[in-house]
Amino acid sequence: MTTPNTDPAERIREIFAGAVSDGLRADSVRGASDAEIDDWAAEQGARAVPAAVREVLRLIGRDHGLWLAGSSLGVGAVRREAKNHLLATLTAMNDPLEDPEGALVLVEHQSYTFHVVDGAKIDLPDPPVRLVTEGEGTEEQWESVSFWFRAITPDVARYRERLEVMRELGRRRIPDWAQYIEPR
Repeated sequence: MTTPNTDPAERIREIFAGAVSDGLRADSVRGASDAEIDDWAAEQGARAVPAAVREVLRLIGRDHGLWLAGSSLGVGAVRREAKNHLLATLTAMNDPLEDPEGALVLVEHQSYTFHVVDGAKIDLPDPPVRLVTEGEGTEEQWESVSFWFRAITPDVARYRERLEVMRELGRRRIPDWAQYIEPR
């Protein structure tokens, strides 16, 4: 019997490796440096970067490829402006986090939905991730960053299936996302 891995960074790497094993091209993403991650957190006003968050950004923090395609994710895409949008959303909802000023915004989707680590939990190695949606409130959607990362990992089999259907239908233009998947 194997014991579950308790190192959050290793869990994140295992999830990433699973996606690559399923056919995601490893070179379709680009990670951020520790200096870029530290600058990103400082700009948001967070006093720390949880180990699991740091590892996610080391893997996909510069270019996230198919991870939440269409949303802002990473050190270049989620900046102080995203934090300002989160704070305005929380104020309007009158449903603040325990420590909104110290929170880290991991994802911003069109300035109304956010994936957030509460500043009160920032010192945990693998803290919970809250979903904040304007007009709907906040909830602890994922029990940890590693659960969140697994939940947002692209379903490569589904993408492949869509690609095969497009080819069977004779579609000449192949979508841009096809470049992120290893050919069979």
